[in-house]
Amino acid sequence: MQAISIGDYRELARRRLPRFLFDYLDGGSFAETTLRDNVSALSAVQLRQRVLRDVSGADLTTEVLGQRWQLPVALAPIGLGGLTARRGEVQAVRAAEKAGVPFILSTVAACPLEEVARAATQPFWFQLYMIRDRAFMRDLLARARTAGCSTLVFTVDMPVPGTRYRDYHSGLAGAPGLRGQLRRVGQALAHPRWAWDVGLCGRPHQLGNIAPVLGDKTGLEDFFAWMRGNFEPQLNWHDLEWIRAEWQGPIVLKGVLDAEDAREAAAQGVDGIIVSNHGGRQLDGVPSTVQALPAIAAAVGDQLTVLADGGVRSGLDVLRLLALGARGVLLGRAWVWALAAGGQPAVERMLLLLAAELRVAMALTGTRRIADIDSRVLVSKN
Repeated sequence: MQAISIGDYRELARRRLPRFLFDYLDGGSFAETTLRDNVSALSAVQLRQRVLRDVSGADLTTEVLGQRWQLPVALAPIGLGGLTARRGEVQAVRAAEKAGVPFILSTVAACPLEEVARAATQPFWFQLYMIRDRAFMRDLLARARTAGCSTLVFTVDMPVPGTRYRDYHSGLAGAPGLRGQLRRVGQALAHPRWAWDVGLCGRPHQLGNIAPVLGDKTGLEDFFAWMRGNFEPQLNWHDLEWIRAEWQGPIVLKGVLDAEDAREAAAQGVDGIIVSNHGGRQLDGVPSTVQALPAIAAAVGDQLTVLADGGVRSGLDVLRLLALGARGVLLGRAWVWALAAGGQPAVERMLLLLAAELRVAMALTGTRRIADIDSRVLVSKN
């Protein structure tokens, strides 16, 4: 099957990954209402077609947080994303560099900071979860600085993990011990390409950034037990002071979905926010990104950098989020589906596809530069 859309990459990923891994990456929380709304609400935003305008020489570059992006997208942090291909985050950071866009490494990535840094030639970003062990966090931030990370993405919408029923159905969660391991092994053996390339040749299988605290407990049950027991439910705005003391570079808060929280973030002096509902993986029933973004951008868009993620399946969706007030767009499932479908080359092709779609969408809405994209390219509801 030749992938010609992000949806095609998803289908290829579904075929090639064991069920427990595909469902973990693809699924959302509870009834997955917000997961679906992210996609449907974004695709429902109507674009305003314009004619007889000079749209030659389209420029897709933009400047975000002092960096020049060749395309107004970044690869979002994806937990366990590196397990979809052999040393997956290494392949992804190389694809991002080739496209001239940022790569954001997750705290719970398969590949550790140091391995990704050896593969990269440019600074990448690092995503941080607040956990209870501050000594470990201090060491982790020091490792990120040593690895040359330029920007810290602090995820603030996960004081406790969301309830994801697909993980129980697939055997990733809720089936501890030998029974759970046998279910996952059976699913892996049903996908021999993944079992060989990742399961056997992609070792070591440990979450490199948190390996120091997991020790010799490297199973998926160990990871989920650690996550449930170490995330910080007392997380509050005062924790920003501690993080700022440990990190001197730009700080971006990920998971802001309310204008009041966005105003507080601006008052706290962070450099940016990511309007996000965690891909529908935390609290089901919250607004889609499209619903939340315009009010947040209007409230704080002139005080800090507003980015957004959620439901992006095409270059048209990138245009829509930019028009609604985002300065840049994060791709999550899109890049990890492509990685599963064909490794680094597929991620590169996916980004080229997105750029081509965005270029066409800009031309047909009468725009030539990313800076020109605003609400005027949308059909007014008034």
